[in-house]
Amino acid sequence: MTGKPASSEDGHRHHIVVMGVAGCGKSTVGAALAERLGAGFLDGDSLHPQANIDKMAAGTPLNDDDRAPWLAEIGRRFPASNSALVIACSALKRSYRDIIRSADPSVVFVHLHGTRELLNARMTARPGHFMPASLLDSQLATLQPLEDDEAGIVVDIASPVEDIVNDVYAGLTGQSAASAGPHLVDLAAAPYNLDDAAVEWVESTIGSMTLEEKIGQLFINHNNDYSPAYLDGVLENFHVGGMRYRPGPSSAVQEHIRYAQSKTRIPLLIASNPEMGGAGSCDDGTFVSTHLQAGSHPDKTIARQMGQVAGVETAALGCNWAFAPIVDIHYNWRNTVISTRAFGNTPEVVVERAKEYFDGISESPTICAMKHFPGDGIDERDQHVVTSYNTLGYEEWNASYRHVYREMIGHGVQSIMVGHIGAPEVSRYFRPGLSDAEILPATLAPELLQDLLRGELGFNGLVLTDASLMVGLTQAMKRRDLVPATIAAGCDMFLFFRNPEEDFGYMLDGYKSGVISEGRLQDALRRILGLKASLGLHVRQELVPPVEALAVIGSEAHRAIAADIADKTVTLVKDTARNLPITPQTHPRIRLYGISGGADFTRADPLAYLDTVREELEAAGFEVSVFRTAEQREAAGEAGMNFMRVLSEEATGDYAERYDAAFVFANVKGFAQEASIRIKWSSPMAAEIPWYATEVPTVFVSLNQPNHLIDVPMVKTVIHAHAATREAIRATIQKIQGKSGFQGTFNQNVFCDSFDTRL
Repeated sequence: MTGKPASSEDGHRHHIVVMGVAGCGKSTVGAALAERLGAGFLDGDSLHPQANIDKMAAGTPLNDDDRAPWLAEIGRRFPASNSALVIACSALKRSYRDIIRSADPSVVFVHLHGTRELLNARMTARPGHFMPASLLDSQLATLQPLEDDEAGIVVDIASPVEDIVNDVYAGLTGQSAASAGPHLVDLAAAPYNLDDAAVEWVESTIGSMTLEEKIGQLFINHNNDYSPAYLDGVLENFHVGGMRYRPGPSSAVQEHIRYAQSKTRIPLLIASNPEMGGAGSCDDGTFVSTHLQAGSHPDKTIARQMGQVAGVETAALGCNWAFAPIVDIHYNWRNTVISTRAFGNTPEVVVERAKEYFDGISESPTICAMKHFPGDGIDERDQHVVTSYNTLGYEEWNASYRHVYREMIGHGVQSIMVGHIGAPEVSRYFRPGLSDAEILPATLAPELLQDLLRGELGFNGLVLTDASLMVGLTQAMKRRDLVPATIAAGCDMFLFFRNPEEDFGYMLDGYKSGVISEGRLQDALRRILGLKASLGLHVRQELVPPVEALAVIGSEAHRAIAADIADKTVTLVKDTARNLPITPQTHPRIRLYGISGGADFTRADPLAYLDTVREELEAAGFEVSVFRTAEQREAAGEAGMNFMRVLSEEATGDYAERYDAAFVFANVKGFAQEASIRIKWSSPMAAEIPWYATEVPTVFVSLNQPNHLIDVPMVKTVIHAHAATREAIRATIQKIQGKSGFQGTFNQNVFCDSFDTRL
């Protein structure tokens, strides 16, 4: 193969397996085809280990264990080659071909088909070959013809070799995207539904691009700077296909997006994370509800309202791509990655609410990327800091996550974000024999992306990776290898540079070396530009609304929606001691405790909400005394503070004489910084731990996580308010007083699989 061109004479870097039973002429046809294509050629038989050759020469058929390493080696030869390559290999079973494809999804199989009589005659005429004619029948019995979803060509071996090669050549060059793999995009079909003019724009735009521009389209940049000079550098040097920005004031965000769109030849996909409404897309956006909150009331239209507000507010900014809804299923209460970000713990509620959210946000010019395939909620770990796994068996996965994905794909979702989540048993269903060490996160697993998502689920839309800085991906392999490997495996876009120059170079090198085939690149580009065309970005005069459009962000109407949802979803988890109602008349003096997980990556004050709680309690007529930890008191200027002193002052026999009730408001987050989240008290045996639940009526209110009962089972009255917004806090205090009824619902995850949490 040394010295062969990187592309064959027709302009495509074909990766081809010439397959069929012994005697069909694989070596002869393969060599002739390689010569015609200007490709390298290998006879797969030369890659058999000696043990396999000895076994066949003795008249003993090979078993699948014998073949697996041989097939894997054949597969590895394609991405390792710098040229177009043809390999002769029997590849009799679908599972054998899948092993080869797992290394390079672009491989096309050419099946040399012939009658038994012709095959037998040819084998008999080959004395001394290690495959005796007596094994022909076993090979024919093993042969599984190419299936409809496999990229391949079938030719009759009765024709002369020259005619066979001509037929194969015509088949290859007649389908320009044949080397992209078996699941090629159809831009006229859902979710694109493009007309002829839009398809022509896609194709002509791709045709006008330089190689560097094509590689750039695969990237979604994370904009860490609002300056024009920064955007100029990103767009001029890396030609990115999409952007997500760091949230800020809505006016600054909109101007940033406007400048970006004005400086690029090809319109940008502008993404945001509107998982809770407009909040998270800009600093002044409306927090409507969390996903869990939207699933915690019988009214399914809460999710639609969340989507509607999200769509209106993000579209006003100039965003056109929502990284939502989240369609994970919260099966494991210990999983805190999605504990508030999943609609619930059953596929049925997730599908119902996800469809509502999608319909709501789709009222605006916005497309969705649902996440995180193949499904979070089984493992308790966070893939931001470690690879996590969906360990369900194939049938169990089908009954749960598959149901969700099939329903949402049928409902029209346009793109899917793939998580850095492995699925060992599902991968082994498609790739039998995969070892534990060979299980990769879905972002790198062609069996999950191609065979399952594209194949069985029939997803025709765009696939993007989750953030590429997450250790769930980066622990899998070297960065220079994983960057192009995600696209080769079946992802179409790569979320976030680590180092722009390095990552861009890695992707370009991956294409030049053949890791990313020409067909795979072209298919990804069609999906990316097709998504842009489906939004009408190629014909819209104004890609970003005028400044006046920002009036809808954080509007009174949207905050009224949030207040109504908060009132509906504040949930009484338990009140076994019948402490409620608690009013200023019955319990005027309140000791107030604030619990947080400490400052997170946002650098926001983790206890800022406590001022809102105090204000709302005092407005209701309560007398409020706020507990301060030793650290807080020392910061305020008190000398000689330590946890023992605080405990001795707080935990005294006259506690019930000083206070009539205790309220604990917890806003524990910790997302993306630790593998799991529990309450972390301020010190050993901390004074804020609810020892006082035996002294006075105690109410624990969670403003975020639903799983705190595992740490405070002694508290008899527990409320889940879902959010640290003023609306949610106010609604909670109203309900504590009995001025408003609890309407929210909960699932059994709140009890954390422990009997004492129910007491």
